[in-house]
Amino acid sequence: MDHKTPQANPRYSATLDNDTNSEIRRAAATGLYDIRGGGAKRAVPHFDDLLFLGASMSRYPLEGYRERCGTEVVLGNRFASKPIHLKIPITIAGMSFGSLSGQAKEALGRGANIAGTSTTTGDGGMTFEERGHSKTLVYQYLPSRYGMNPDDLRKADAIEIVVGQGAKPGGGGMLLGQKITDRVAQMRSLPKGIDQRSACRHPDWTGPDDLEIKILELREITNWEKPIFIKVGGARPYYDVALAVKAGADVIVLDGMQGGTAATQNVFIEHVGQPTLACIKPAVQALQDLDMHRKVQLIVSGGIRNGADVAKALALGADAVSVGSAALIALGDNDPALEEEYQKLGSTAGAYDAWHLGQDPAGITTQDPELRSRLDPVKAGRRLANYLKVMTLEAQTIARACGKNHVHNLEPEDLCALTVESAAMAGVPLAGTSWIPGQDK
Repeated sequence: MDHKTPQANPRYSATLDNDTNSEIRRAAATGLYDIRGGGAKRAVPHFDDLLFLGASMSRYPLEGYRERCGTEVVLGNRFASKPIHLKIPITIAGMSFGSLSGQAKEALGRGANIAGTSTTTGDGGMTFEERGHSKTLVYQYLPSRYGMNPDDLRKADAIEIVVGQGAKPGGGGMLLGQKITDRVAQMRSLPKGIDQRSACRHPDWTGPDDLEIKILELREITNWEKPIFIKVGGARPYYDVALAVKAGADVIVLDGMQGGTAATQNVFIEHVGQPTLACIKPAVQALQDLDMHRKVQLIVSGGIRNGADVAKALALGADAVSVGSAALIALGDNDPALEEEYQKLGSTAGAYDAWHLGQDPAGITTQDPELRSRLDPVKAGRRLANYLKVMTLEAQTIARACGKNHVHNLEPEDLCALTVESAAMAGVPLAGTSWIPGQDK
């Protein structure tokens, strides 16, 4: 028997490999495109391709936990009279009720509160679970307008206008009918049990000039108190960030292609948008060119997993990061202890692709009453808080090793890259050289 892999065996095609052939057969048999949840699974340059240059002879490190290393961040102090003050530069990304259970939304709020950070609503409106358990809650204002009302805008601590999402820039989301229960249908003004597709663009503006008017409208509704975020997918970050600043944003959320989604076409997830690493440099450059870096805050999301990722994003110029998929895993999703039940669904723990089906045995991405009851929001919230604490400590450890007394003092000079691709994307030297690909030096 030949045990060679298809890639190493000349009898196999690298283009028409087994996975590709399987998808062709599935498409031919069904006439349907593939829908799944989660984020991109392909390997692209990411934060793992960067390394920090810790202090040695030429730099002076800070001493362990005896010397302070700050982590606090203020978001939205450009125009808002009540900017957000967070203890850590890690926020919880927008994930909708409908996609997530009420218990999961409560757990996210509880965990964020313990850690001293914010959480975000998502498509479908504000629930009492998250408002009641989130000291700092960002309200997403999406093209669908599902669940949107001025009263909830006023209850929020900030408003995030979603223009694009990293998993599907230029495309709308989906929520399959099995997750549209009576409560979800009522909140979204939709029929129960019918598949829902969200709009891909806002119905009442078509460009930055119109968006400026919309932002002014939202400021008037909220008495100029709430910071206005604009979230864009990782497509054309330089121009998107510049236009968002022009429209009057207080904060910009930049979501790369490794960001997850409740459900959309697989072809979107894998083939539209840019890696998170490739998006940060042009976004920061746009802010610097407009003399708005650090005046308009930049939050980076899409594939953030640990404190090293946090530190690298901050070193490249972000003010904060946002986690979504990783937060769900911290709550208990995709737990190998539930492998037998994932197998029954035709999936496996760690696949991150069955969130859209509404049959999550962990009780997180489901509306099934029996499954939802499995999630204890108090315990899950503590797990999330522990995870956020570890991420923060890891980022502080790296910052101290680089001689920084605040995580925001990390800078590109503290980094090098392991590959030509990541060096070019991040704008830092290739390890062992002073060469930054694409720069005339």
